[in-house]
Formats: sequence, structure tokens, C-alpha cells
Amino acid sequence: MMRAPAPSRCLNLIATTFVACVLAHSSVAAETTWKLNAWEPPFDYSRKPVTIDYQPVARAAKPWRICAAYPHLKDSYWVSVNYGMVEQARTAGVRLTVVEAGGYPNLDRQIEQIRTCSATADALIVGTVSYEGLTPTITEIARRIPVIAAVNDIDDAGIAAKSGVSWEEMGHSIGAYLARLHPAGTMPVSVAWFPGPKGAGWVKFVEAGFQRALKQSSAEIAAVKWGDTGVEIQLLLIEEMLEAQPDIDYIVGSAPTADAAVSILRAQGRANHVQVLADYFTHGTFREINRGKVVAAPTDSPPLQGRIAIDQAIRAIEGTLRYRHVGPPVEVIDRNNVQSLDLERSLAPAWFKPTFEVQ
Repeated sequence: MMRAPAPSRCLNLIATTFVACVLAHSSVAAETTWKLNAWEPPFDYSRKPVTIDYQPVARAAKPWRICAAYPHLKDSYWVSVNYGMVEQARTAGVRLTVVEAGGYPNLDRQIEQIRTCSATADALIVGTVSYEGLTPTITEIARRIPVIAAVNDIDDAGIAAKSGVSWEEMGHSIGAYLARLHPAGTMPVSVAWFPGPKGAGWVKFVEAGFQRALKQSSAEIAAVKWGDTGVEIQLLLIEEMLEAQPDIDYIVGSAPTADAAVSILRAQGRANHVQVLADYFTHGTFREINRGKVVAAPTDSPPLQGRIAIDQAIRAIEGTLRYRHVGPPVEVIDRNNVQSLDLERSLAPAWFKPTFEVQ
């Protein structure tokens, strides 16, 4: 897939306006194929994926009813996933109902939500709060309708297809970026690491990838803080860490961690002393990379993942599912390539608001 250049009228705008302007003049939906990674056999990230040209369904055979469950809509990452699903549902002519659990600690709430929502659905899409916690419920629902895993990794039981990337690769990509800045044998630097909430379907993988990459560096993890990815919780964790570790060199964690770190470091007058990296990409990291406040973050194209999940659900219902496990390639974004970023693949437009129903 060729990247559409940013329209000339969009250049030289501030970051948030630039996002809105470019997305108003371009659309992933207009593409006839998506360049994706595919895993065979499916659900095995230990194997190297192959690159495929994936063709989404132009129009569903019927206005199928699809239920999509998210862990939360507290940051722009899942809002971007929501945008992709909503736009693809409209394009393909299917109905969509969205529920969100309110955060990773809320496993029981998500179980209740997917039981209720899937009761009248033709397919279920799950962005899970837990890798294994939903398995009995998913297995039960899968006897009636296809279940598609989206974004967050999940136990394979009952899953018809997955739209996602290797979160171990996400963690490794930002760890390898840091390792290139500070290769083994150079002066040590200290890192405060914020993996995310324990038990979430992606955290143990991003943790493994990040730790593996740092073995090739002079970076030393001086503090680890686990917690939900809400900005308020991350603010508290960062404040605690900075009080205990005032000489830290890097803060690395989720996109909300990066947002919170930029705010706290500015308030404390330490923005020039502590550098920030994120292990995934949102509107906030896009803005702060442009401003030089965040060094880098990998994008896994959340809107495109949302579009893929809708297409997989349609294909699973209609019996045309060919690729059971696909996802966009991971790309690390920093100041060197942020202006050439294919924005409509990575971020929802600024005007988009969370949408819970497509009729």
C-alpha cells in the first residue's frame, strides 16, 4: 500500500489540527487492499509472519449484528480502535453494538457485558481485560457464534480469528530503540518501567519483549510500577517513583504513562533531565513526539485493527474467513519519521467521539 502524502493545505499546522486535516482528506476505507502480516499456523507469534494483501469485504451479505467489547475507552488508543470498527461497520453495512468494561480490573463486568451483548449478536469481537479470565465464557459463546479477538491477546480457546500484533514485538521494538541509544558497554542509564496492569492480555508479552531487548543495552531498570493505564493512576505511580528515584534517566511505559510523565516532568522542572518513551502510540504521543517531549513510540495502527476485526467477523459469519490471524506491521515513530506517518492508519480523527451503536 502506498502512503498518501499529507495534503498541502494541512502542512505547518499544530499537531492536533494536522491530524484532523489529514484525516479529513484521506481514508483507509478507500483502499481496496490492506498490507498486513499473517501468521500460519494462526495464534502463534513465535513464528515469523508473512506479508499479505488483504481484501476486505466490500459489502456484507446481510446487515449482521456484531457485538464488540473493549477493556475501556479511557484513552485515545481504544477510541481509535472504536473509530476503525465504526467506519468499517458502516462501509460494510453491518450493525455494531459496543460495550466497554471501564478498566482492566473489571473482569466480572466484561463477562456480564459480553454475555448480554452476544445474546442477540451474529458475532462477538473481544478486546479482553484478561488473557485467560474470559475463557469459559468465550468457549460457551463460541458454540453459538464466531468470536474474534481484537488487539489484546487472549487464550485461543473458542477464538475463530484474531486481529492483532505481537505485543512482545511492541515491547521489544521500543526496548531495541532504547538499546540503540545506549548499547552495551556504554555509560549506564537508569530506567523506570511502567508495564501496565498485571494480568491484562498484553502486559506479560510487552514486558517480555522489553526486557529481552534491554539485554543488548547499558540501560538498567531501577524501578518497576504496575497499574491500570488510566492517566490518574499513572500520575500517582510516576510521582511515587520520582520521589523514590530522583535521578532516573528514562520513563518508559504505556501511552498514558508517557502523557502523565510529560505533565509531571514539566511541572517539576525536570523535562530536560528525564526522557520519555511509550510502548504504544496515541494522539498524545503523536503530539509530544512532535514537540520533542516524547522520544519515540511504536504504532500498531489501532483504527486498522478495528477495521480488520469487523471484516473478520463478517467473513466468519459468512464462511469466507481465509486468514484467521492478521495484523498491521509495527513501526516505531520518532521525530525523524513522524511527519511521514500514515495518520489514518494510526489515529482517529480529532472530531471522532466514542460511538456505541451503528444501525
